[in-house]
Amino acid sequence: MPVLRWIRRNLIVIAGLVTLAYMILPNIVVMVFSFNKPNGRFNYAWQRFSLDAWKDPCGVADLCGSLSLSLQIAFWATLGATALGTAVAFALVRYRFRARGAISSLIFLPMAMPEVVMAASLLTLFLNMGAQLGFWTVLIAHIMFCLSFVVTAVKARVMSMDPRLEEAARDLYAGPVQTFVRVTLPIAAPGIAAGALLAFALSFDDFIITNFNAGSTVTFPMFVWGSAQRGTPVQINVIGTAMFIIAVTVVLAGQLIANRRKNNARP
Repeated sequence: MPVLRWIRRNLIVIAGLVTLAYMILPNIVVMVFSFNKPNGRFNYAWQRFSLDAWKDPCGVADLCGSLSLSLQIAFWATLGATALGTAVAFALVRYRFRARGAISSLIFLPMAMPEVVMAASLLTLFLNMGAQLGFWTVLIAHIMFCLSFVVTAVKARVMSMDPRLEEAARDLYAGPVQTFVRVTLPIAAPGIAAGALLAFALSFDDFIITNFNAGSTVTFPMFVWGSAQRGTPVQINVIGTAMFIIAVTVVLAGQLIANRRKNNARP
């Protein structure tokens, strides 16, 4: 039958679209309920359309404070993890040294280890060191688990680089710094950017490790969890929708820039 033949020919595309719809559906639900005005405390059933939450996204006490704290932690964690992860990735790919294989394996342990185990281990470490739980312990924990993801992204990019480009730069009398800034860094930039974006998203979204090591500090995911016990304000859906739109915009902008560069590079 023509319909069955068409389905078989486009099975991969159909499966991809269904998977994409399944992944985006929760975001659509959050977006729809950001325009809801519930009668009670719980924003789980549609009542009527309203823009009140969008007009006053900080109308709930401590919501924007926790959001600001999460953004600060995510920013500094991304900065630290990206700087360290990029250096580690270049060292693992470009240099040969003792225990290189063991170090490479240890780097990926946080990705394979359950978060609750890592959170309990970090809490034990901080308590044994006598550290006061709060902003700095959360930041250190976030840098540690984001580091593995940055190393993975940057390492894949560095391994695909053509070393002849750097050799050509040195043949043209470029110094080590000039070669790195003008040749190596621009080529590795997509991998570094991907690692940084992934680190920011993971840090901003983390709850388990943060909850163990935050002390009295309340980040946005912790605020959402605490609010769900008493009633979910619509403003949480507003913040989630705004973050989703920003993330999609950044990805689309990056894709457009990459496509434009490819088109300009064609003869």
